[in-house]
Amino acid sequence: MASPYVEIRVGDRLVKVTNPDKVYFPARQETKLDLVNYYLSVGDGILRALHERPTTLERWPGGVFEGAKLSTRADNRGDAFFQKRIPKNTPDWIQTARIAFPSGRSADELCPVELADVAWAANLGTVTFHPWPVRRSDVDHPDELRIDLDPQPGTDFADAKKVALGPLREILGELGHTGFPKTSGNRGVHVYLRIEPRWTFTEVRRSALAFAREIERRMPDLVTTAWWKEERGEKVFIDFNQNARDRTIASAYSVRPKPNAPVSAPVTWDELADVETDDFTIATMPERFAKIGDPHATIDDQAFGLEPLLEWADRDERDHGLGDMPYPPNYPKMEGEPKRVQPSKARKD
Repeated sequence: MASPYVEIRVGDRLVKVTNPDKVYFPARQETKLDLVNYYLSVGDGILRALHERPTTLERWPGGVFEGAKLSTRADNRGDAFFQKRIPKNTPDWIQTARIAFPSGRSADELCPVELADVAWAANLGTVTFHPWPVRRSDVDHPDELRIDLDPQPGTDFADAKKVALGPLREILGELGHTGFPKTSGNRGVHVYLRIEPRWTFTEVRRSALAFAREIERRMPDLVTTAWWKEERGEKVFIDFNQNARDRTIASAYSVRPKPNAPVSAPVTWDELADVETDDFTIATMPERFAKIGDPHATIDDQAFGLEPLLEWADRDERDHGLGDMPYPPNYPKMEGEPKRVQPSKARKD
């Protein structure tokens, strides 16, 4: 027996939604069709976040049911998975972008150019979209620097907001740069900067590390750039490695795989102090979007140079002896990178 389905017109396309009544988020019994309709309701916003960007799909084809887990490199037997290569038998109107991984291998990823692409991916069970910080016209030079404030155990969303509204925003003002904040949809805060696409991933990551170290200097009791978890303590970690090649962050307006379907929500700087993660879900975001539009609507209006941050990186190395930091474990050894072994094991050796 064929699966039940409905067809939705999205622009000039007809998108089929199979098993539309399948419950995806148990807290309010929201279905796959609810997920698709959510993305349509924030269409301008999600497309602005994904447009022309190679995008990894975080697929939960069985929904976010109790006990469901995400497959990892160590254990691929999960109920959900990241899909980097475009699936076979896709519609001929789906567009792709070819990207290269640190391993040297390449893949053709979904490259959204119209809202129907997002609806099509949502029908595959894509709950969260993870775009690269590049456009397909130049996949080796990012146009976005991402500051990821990640509260460690013992800290929370309130602490991440304190860092964002304190030294992070202060530094942006001193640089004359415009940053665009959003909730992570979990416990953290993300701030995006549009940059001129003429620097390599290595240079963008180096700039992000310099920015993070400056934040750490100004709020050392609450902020850490320590890569190894055993050294972070109860602080907010600034994950500079989110700017390395093939590292991605849930996009603005992406749903997160939790029972109440929270959303990674763009907010204004004035709003940030008072918002809570649970304020933004697929149940509440459509009304907000209809009322105020996209707080990131002007994100593409200007792009900034990285020269000041690269100068800070040189200063850190020259005056403070602060060189590079380790890359994630799946990366090949990078030039100038310190030994990639956690300190406690290094001491034993």
